[in-house]
Amino acid sequence: MVYYELIPSPIGQLLVTSDGESLTGLYLENHQGGPSISPEWKCDPAKFSAAREQLDGYFAGRRKEFDLPISVTGTKFQKAVWKELLTIPYGGTETYGGLARRLGDPKASRAVGTAVGRNPISIIVPCHRVLGTGGAITGYAGGVDRKRALLDLESGSRSMFEEGKEVALGSLQ
Repeated sequence: MVYYELIPSPIGQLLVTSDGESLTGLYLENHQGGPSISPEWKCDPAKFSAAREQLDGYFAGRRKEFDLPISVTGTKFQKAVWKELLTIPYGGTETYGGLARRLGDPKASRAVGTAVGRNPISIIVPCHRVLGTGGAITGYAGGVDRKRALLDLESGSRSMFEEGKEVALGSLQ
């Protein structure tokens, strides 16, 4: 059984999914490659109270790490990349090439980019912290404006995350 909830956030609605034990997905609105809610899924907000509370703390600037059980499905390589994403600290960034080097294959930056783009648990598994060569803000399944907003939040540029104010994505240029 897949459980889900739609959680409002300053960067738009977040679709969170669970297998009943662990978080299995966190997708942003209009998430490229993200799932659609299936009629077989069950909406169960009670299963997501910890996720909702921790995400609220993150967007308010009070939480720098997440402590939620997660379960991901992917290839061995994808799981290795996603595990490496968890080592990038709050406010920090890494390049696709840097991740490839960390994984022992400096020539694998494109493969790393593909795996990063297929990360099923955005924000919590912080794929937004991965940049292109020279620090360029490149592709993000949730949209480059959202990636920039998350990086700004973590760098202390919180003006767009004023309490209770939703970000107008068109204004994030």
